[in-house]
Amino acid sequence: MHTLKRLAILGSTGSIGQSTLSIVEQFPERYSVATLAAGHNIDKAFEQAVRWRPKVVSLATEELAGQLAARLRQAGVTGIETVYGTAGTVACSTRPDVDFVVSAIVGVEGLEATYAAILAGKALGLATKECMVDAGEILNRAAREHNVLIVPIDSEHNAVHQCLRVGTHAEVKNIWLTASGGPFRQTPLDQFDSITPEQALHHPTWKMGRRITIDSATMLNKALEVIEACRLFDVPPSQVRVTVHPQSTVHSLVEYVDGSILAQISVTDMRLPILYALAYPERPASTLTFDLAALRHLDFEPPDLERFPCLRLGFEAAQKGGAHCIALNAADEIAVAAFLDRRIPFMGIPRTIEKVLASTPEAHPATIAEVLATDREARQSALALLA
Repeated sequence: MHTLKRLAILGSTGSIGQSTLSIVEQFPERYSVATLAAGHNIDKAFEQAVRWRPKVVSLATEELAGQLAARLRQAGVTGIETVYGTAGTVACSTRPDVDFVVSAIVGVEGLEATYAAILAGKALGLATKECMVDAGEILNRAAREHNVLIVPIDSEHNAVHQCLRVGTHAEVKNIWLTASGGPFRQTPLDQFDSITPEQALHHPTWKMGRRITIDSATMLNKALEVIEACRLFDVPPSQVRVTVHPQSTVHSLVEYVDGSILAQISVTDMRLPILYALAYPERPASTLTFDLAALRHLDFEPPDLERFPCLRLGFEAAQKGGAHCIALNAADEIAVAAFLDRRIPFMGIPRTIEKVLASTPEAHPATIAEVLATDREARQSALALLA
């Protein structure tokens, strides 16, 4: 018999949250839902609350929490507490009856709840890059002090985590992250400034949210993953490499000092890394399978840093750490929004980020409050540049 793991799902209405709930559905003897943090999507939150009967549901605002409470009363559903805002998300992640926290709120909104979960000693499945990028130094320190296990859910880092199980830290030569190369891998460089939001939102292999799809097109997402890999696996940027692999079948590789390279290969389905994180160190049998015929053709090529300056900026930020990592992420979010609104061209995204980074002082925030203040400053700086 397995002991039942009671989950807090932060970002329950997003794609990772929904995939996590489908795992709970598949393994009811292993997992149950204790709390859900749902953001703005009240219809989906209501549906999930009725289906899963969590003890607590958190929404973005007091008004939405009130509406949800009213709808649950109308439906005759009792025993669910509705809370809201950052305090609500923290309440979801720190409840005594929570065994495992899935952190899947996009951006820095879930950072405080993720940090609070570590301080409360909860095991953590991390699906959001921004937490590690912005506050990895703080989170790692807290995780060591509180003996908390952090397992990455992001497919690339989850793959690295799997490959690292066969060797010691000292035996690792390089961590290789694969990148699809996005839709503009072969677009001539002189056409980059005329790329439209519609073209950039058309990703060849993954279905993702708007910002992350643009980040994939600029390879900024890979820049964030480089920083995340340094923090999760305690390696310097010089030991993290990126290779463009358009098929997206090999999720990541680890190269060992003896010359062996281990690759993790699986279907492009987020349920696999989620299940791995939830069950670690076990591997439960699942219905997910991979057709080896898909490996008939595998390409790997070095990324073109002239075409993808965001990746270069990521390595530079990883080298400096602290405030530069925070500014990279914050400036990108502002620049991507401006590109989607047609206020700047595609290459205006890296140009904006580079200017913000140039004006960012070298600093290492010591608290989550300082991280969030640095994030706000970088956003203001990006907005001022775009104005």
